[in-house]
Amino acid sequence: AAGTVPRRRPPRSDMGRELTLLLLPLALLAAPARAEGGTAAAEEVKIEVLHLPETCSPKSKKGDLLNAHYDGFLASDGSKFYCSRTQNEGHPKWFVLGVGQVIKGLDIAMMNMCPGEKRKVTIPPSLAYGQQGYAQGKIPPNATLIFEIELYAVNKGPRSVEAFNQIDKDGDKKLSELEISHYLKEEFARDGKKRHPSAHDEILADIFKKNDHDRDGFISAKEYNVYQHDEL
Repeated sequence: AAGTVPRRRPPRSDMGRELTLLLLPLALLAAPARAEGGTAAAEEVKIEVLHLPETCSPKSKKGDLLNAHYDGFLASDGSKFYCSRTQNEGHPKWFVLGVGQVIKGLDIAMMNMCPGEKRKVTIPPSLAYGQQGYAQGKIPPNATLIFEIELYAVNKGPRSVEAFNQIDKDGDKKLSELEISHYLKEEFARDGKKRHPSAHDEILADIFKKNDHDRDGFISAKEYNVYQHDEL
């Protein structure tokens, strides 16, 4: 819809959102195509810390699952083009940091941020929507953006080493259909939500469709590890 940060794909169903939190990359906020030109290296994100809590732990890093509210403004005239509090019944947004689910400038701006921290960040066009802009989101070409961000939670992302090892029962560094099936059953039992009987099989098939890139019937550590953790 107009006035929102664009998604890379249409909103997912409830089942799809559950799957997202289990294994697939979150798609709450997607980055546009990268800006053309070679100016990105010369431009930087400007960060102003508005509030820093006394306890600052853990600090956010690449691959972490963050929960935050933020408002987006055009630097040129101060007009607001996005407000997370008006989306999804006002719930804070969940997304994984540093993997391209948000524009490059936000991935940079929210690194080393702690729960409860508030920041005002200025993002140049080359790290936002570039020369093309984003008309549907009311963002003109070559727009410098300002975001006011409040971070609520920093959690280990769905592609963490801990999650992989939890699923990989036999320790062979690859995930079989049986292992993931068992993991899904455990997760479904844990949250207690009612699901259609076909949900398990559909989610399992979708996981392999989107993650088993070499189609060998397993999800390897490399295929699973889209967030480039060094431990796997």
